[in-house]
Amino acid sequence: MMALIENTGIDRDKLLAALTAWPGLARAQCTLINHTENATFRLDLPDGSKKILRVHRPGYNSELAITSELTWAKALRTDMAVQTPIAIAGNNGHLLQSAHVSGANAPQFMVLFEFEEGNEPQENENLSRAFVELGRLAATAHNHVQQWQMPVSFERMRWTASSILDPNGLWGDWRKAPGMTEQFRSTFDRLDALLRQRLAEFGQVQDRYGLIHADMRLANLLVDGRHIKLIDFDDCGFCWYMYDFAAAISFIEDSPEIPALKAAWLRGYRKERTLAEADEAEMDTFVMLRRMALTAWIGSHSETPFAQSLAGDFVRRGAKLAQDYLLRFGAA
Repeated sequence: MMALIENTGIDRDKLLAALTAWPGLARAQCTLINHTENATFRLDLPDGSKKILRVHRPGYNSELAITSELTWAKALRTDMAVQTPIAIAGNNGHLLQSAHVSGANAPQFMVLFEFEEGNEPQENENLSRAFVELGRLAATAHNHVQQWQMPVSFERMRWTASSILDPNGLWGDWRKAPGMTEQFRSTFDRLDALLRQRLAEFGQVQDRYGLIHADMRLANLLVDGRHIKLIDFDDCGFCWYMYDFAAAISFIEDSPEIPALKAAWLRGYRKERTLAEADEAEMDTFVMLRRMALTAWIGSHSETPFAQSLAGDFVRRGAKLAQDYLLRFGAA
């Protein structure tokens, strides 16, 4: 009988056996620390050291896409001195490993990382410094993409209006989110149409659309003294640069602190990169696009504790944000 790990579908015995793909992990103690898109584990070794293991959700990212993610994170670390996760090669010399660790038909990809010290900024703290740093990191990454010689075989997802808003979107169908009543659906349908229209007009020229982290929020920052580290590039892909701000305020878009946090993010961004007025003017559009993506995600990931914790009033709160946006842009 399989000893499944807390809602992940992963068998603990199979996972421990899979650790032999890397040297020195045979006696590791394995603790689940996060389960959203993927399952992330802390490995405690007998000598007191630690590692981080990411077990990928089946069918989300391909082998080439994961390898491309690791390539960009390393390039940011090397070229721009951004502190990003350091992946560890297995016994076969490859960063990406795979094994049958659950009931899935196909093996699941796994990546081992060095453990990074630090703590995630908390929402009840003064977040001004963290958002200045988020903005600075976003601008640094965008500058890097503009001059980086991307490998020919590079492959990452494309975050567009269609890939987020269509019924077969990358994160699922927002129409199937828990709590999507007929009344809310009408509001979200109007928002959907307006987002598509504005994004089509905004366009995807090179100075506003490219490779981004796409999940650069507080949960993916580690603060270690004066050092701030950017982690979890699993959702990185091609999107509008200002979507990185929208990701920064994921799940707290209706907080009264958002105007101040936006101002802090912009201060940090402009330390590294010029921002056109047209891009700044469209930031609220990307906030609502991200909110639609998260609405879809909560519905398609209902088995995860994190999605379950948010599902209760997420659509209702999102409908209020949508109504405000529709009023502001003349489409209520």
